[in-house]
Amino acid sequence: MSTNALPPVVDTDTWQKELAALRIREKAATRELDAIAAQRRRLPMVQMPDYVLEGEHGPVRLAEIFGDHPQLIVYHHMWNDGAEWQCGGCTGFTSQFTRLEGLASFDARFVIVTHGPIGEALAYKRKVGNTMTWYSTANSSFGSDVGAPRDGGFAVNVFLRDGDTVYRTWHTDGRGTEQLSYLFGLIDILPYGRQEVWQDSPAGWPQGPTYSRWLDSDAIAAAYGEPN
Repeated sequence: MSTNALPPVVDTDTWQKELAALRIREKAATRELDAIAAQRRRLPMVQMPDYVLEGEHGPVRLAEIFGDHPQLIVYHHMWNDGAEWQCGGCTGFTSQFTRLEGLASFDARFVIVTHGPIGEALAYKRKVGNTMTWYSTANSSFGSDVGAPRDGGFAVNVFLRDGDTVYRTWHTDGRGTEQLSYLFGLIDILPYGRQEVWQDSPAGWPQGPTYSRWLDSDAIAAAYGEPN
């Protein structure tokens, strides 16, 4: 017998009735997310300076990072100089994005930017098996200027390019980044959810400290990284 608390067991008709009641709220949430996305598409934008970042092959202008596309998503990866393992949350989040080719059909690209020197950043990328393209802002104020200062943390920014002119169209940080994570979407449909103490769960549900079930960077490297 399981030692965990379990949901009540009911007949199929009762279960279908409860599911239908939940579906009403799920559909309402979907419509609200559609409305939020519509408002996001109507946001104004702000023109960006002509930043120069460091890429694998040397300096690159922000406008060039778009490649052939007019839209760009940038994840700002936290960085601690000299650390063997960088932020586990950032490392885990970005490890999810292994097949981004579909973005090209929507005229967009998704890259990582970090404050770490480009050589160290690329070494870390290989170490943890990350497949996204990385750029460094070690010699630029770009990260700090868009809400991801060296000592401040992570963020997501979206940009639009018109010719050689780049505009900032959207920004989020903290839990705002969760909407981009497929892992949380899967976990949140499980009966026990994230199993973290802050969640509203029935009495007896398994719960532990926040982040306690997240993979550490070394575990991600063991799963996806290059062999030593």
